[in-house]
Amino acid sequence: MTSPGTSALSVVLFEPENAGNVGNVARTCAVLGAELHLIRPFGFRLHDPQFKRAGMDYLRSVRLVEHADWEAFTATLAQGARLFGFTTKTDRPYTSVRYERGDYLVFGPESRGLPAWLRDRLDLVTFPMPGEGRSLNLAVAAGIGAYEAMRQLHGW
Repeated sequence: MTSPGTSALSVVLFEPENAGNVGNVARTCAVLGAELHLIRPFGFRLHDPQFKRAGMDYLRSVRLVEHADWEAFTATLAQGARLFGFTTKTDRPYTSVRYERGDYLVFGPESRGLPAWLRDRLDLVTFPMPGEGRSLNLAVAAGIGAYEAMRQLHGW
């Protein structure tokens, strides 16, 4: 673990429930050099075999920061930090944002997404889903969002 704010981008998982999803997000963050913030409570333990299996040996290199709750997380943020909440409760596509170094991409729990009180505090974006289905898998969503932000930051 490192101190917050040392990466070009941070992925924030608010009250994640599934160890495998979080392990996969951790692996994505490791290969992108992004920080991963986990906000309690979790629906699993960090020593869960599914978390370790999904994260593999990348867990040693990911910058993972745990927070007791949302307030503890926001206390670590610099003034003016930009937080983007990924949700199905908006029509604004995630690609319409011009991402900047230091941005935070916030994703909610797998079973219910970001709560209304938290959505009210975030700049909301969504993934267009022209097919059938309610939402994307958390690990898939975090990967798409993080790669788009890094693509913009690095000109890929």
